[in-house]
Amino acid sequence: MKRAIISADDFGLSVEVNEAIEIAHRDGVLSTASLMVAGPAVEDAIERAKRLPNLRVGLHLVVIEGASTLPHLQLPVITQPNGWFSSSQLGLGVEYFFRPEGRRELRAEITAQFEAFRRTGLTLDHANAHKHMHLHPTVGQLMIDVGRKYGLRAVRTPLEPTAPLYAAGTYTDTLGDAALRHWTRLLRHQIRSAGMVTNDWCFGLAWSGHMTPDRVAALAAHLPDGVSEIYFHPASHKNDLLQKLMPTYEHEAEFEALCSAGFKAGLHHANATLCGWQDI
Repeated sequence: MKRAIISADDFGLSVEVNEAIEIAHRDGVLSTASLMVAGPAVEDAIERAKRLPNLRVGLHLVVIEGASTLPHLQLPVITQPNGWFSSSQLGLGVEYFFRPEGRRELRAEITAQFEAFRRTGLTLDHANAHKHMHLHPTVGQLMIDVGRKYGLRAVRTPLEPTAPLYAAGTYTDTLGDAALRHWTRLLRHQIRSAGMVTNDWCFGLAWSGHMTPDRVAALAAHLPDGVSEIYFHPASHKNDLLQKLMPTYEHEAEFEALCSAGFKAGLHHANATLCGWQDI
């Protein structure tokens, strides 16, 4: 049986992202969104979510390339003087794994983000991390441990099988892709050991920022059995912030894909049932 969770990341990053998520939920197939609680447009995102009772919202944990929820003075090891996390996965990964001070600050930040989500009044549907940083064993375990106290029961496993990608279009498997698949084993073990649920497959990694209408229509027709999360980075318009953070991403094309007839037809052709994290 094929089931698909259609989701969007970066809810709260900008009004343009929020607008695309609202429209794609109303007029397209989008069912879930992951909220950046320290995003520049988070209040706008919360307001939209509260008028969309069927849109499921989870936490998009930011511990890399984004704003901290806490003042910099509380996180001197893991944040820069401007209160932002750096873009270095290697540098932050070392701090999170090897330095006790880094782990203490990381726990404080993760707790603050779950607490900020709680204050929104929204129901916590799931959690994942920006740039898939929850694949880092320390980040993943802390997200699960802290999240449990806030009712977390579903976590994304970013495991993307190669066969549907080859069938749907041009794709070249790399050593990095293989390494990523290896790390998902530990994350899946952490999730299941905590009694939480996760997806079988995840699409949106290899073509991140380029989940265009033609690509997702072809992908939908080749979905594997099991629960597949298909995630997007939509925006109604690419503003200066999106251009700075993700200059190569096709945000508007991903927005178009979520509302496209071809994507819906591909899902129908594959006999894929739309579902949510609560259905796993």
